[in-house]
Amino acid sequence: MPEIRLEHVTKRFDKFVAVEDLNMVIEDRDFVTLLGPSGCGKTTTLRMIAGLESPTEGRITIGDQVVFDAAEGINISPAKRDIGFLFQNYALWPHMTVYQNIAFGLENLKWKKDSIRTRVDEMLKMLKIEQFEKRYPSELSGGQQQRVAIARTLAPRPKVLFMDEPLSNLDAKLRLEMRTELKRLHADTDSTFVYVTHDQLEAMTLATKVCLMQTGVLQQYDPPLTVYNNPANRFVADFVGNPTMNFVKAVAGKASDKSAIISMFGKLFRFDSQSSLDLADGENDVIIGIRPEFIRLGNGTIDGKVYATLPSGMETMVKLSVGNETLTSVAFGSVDYPFNMPIDFEIIGNGIVMFDGKTEKNLSLGSVSPQ
Repeated sequence: MPEIRLEHVTKRFDKFVAVEDLNMVIEDRDFVTLLGPSGCGKTTTLRMIAGLESPTEGRITIGDQVVFDAAEGINISPAKRDIGFLFQNYALWPHMTVYQNIAFGLENLKWKKDSIRTRVDEMLKMLKIEQFEKRYPSELSGGQQQRVAIARTLAPRPKVLFMDEPLSNLDAKLRLEMRTELKRLHADTDSTFVYVTHDQLEAMTLATKVCLMQTGVLQQYDPPLTVYNNPANRFVADFVGNPTMNFVKAVAGKASDKSAIISMFGKLFRFDSQSSLDLADGENDVIIGIRPEFIRLGNGTIDGKVYATLPSGMETMVKLSVGNETLTSVAFGSVDYPFNMPIDFEIIGNGIVMFDGKTEKNLSLGSVSPQ
């Protein structure tokens, strides 16, 4: 399988910039999710790699082949890029059986009949749909149709499999099951997957790397846990994670190369950074990002009140009022608290993020302790 390289790729539609100066490398056998809100450019990026859209500027390489270069006038057609594309609506032929749908692409590629039979049988077995071989798409459930669409896409052995929100038409339970199947399929096929989604949970659970975009600009391109634990900026931190990260406005003064004194909740705290802290002398406006799991209720030095509790069985989301701030904490197990009950808490762990108050970029990762 090849690596895919995008260099200074830009796509404009008249005056609208859909993708701006995108640089990224999709490594061999990666499962990359293109993640972001609607209109961020993720589907346009996928379509440009596949050849369904032509970039305005830049260069795209798949393996050793340059498939697009604006300066050189190179633009290889989608059919010659050796990729498979799985669409959101599956696009199965309604008048063909499951077997005929999977075999259709191989027939167009002039495969021999016995080779087609062997390959289709392999796909039916891999996707566990052997019993549906003679059925038509209208006789299948959504999940079964999706498996047929995947089998048809994988049958010609494409170098790369592209998927544009393929699970969005499924119900919640089936979507969860198909995530498991897709992750297993990626391991079994040893292929490179590029997957578009706006669902951050889907991106986190499936991907080896997440490419998070906003208004056509790449915000962060890292493994899922890096994106979650060490977000590049406030947008990334806010978009990834459910419940979302808490953001508290604070004032920080540099105490040493790797520490600062911060004022928040009407109290002083020490922030100990994991790396050198780039703060100016004097007071600095910062935003302290705290994941809900880092707010531990009880036996703490910070006072608040219970705003609401949202139990879900395995865990309970607790909303807290602290002065003018509303924070979210997660308590594991089935617990409940009365409204407006006074409660104290502490901030634990070394995964607290300090963002610049103006640029909202990640300044440092560290821990917070009372002064």
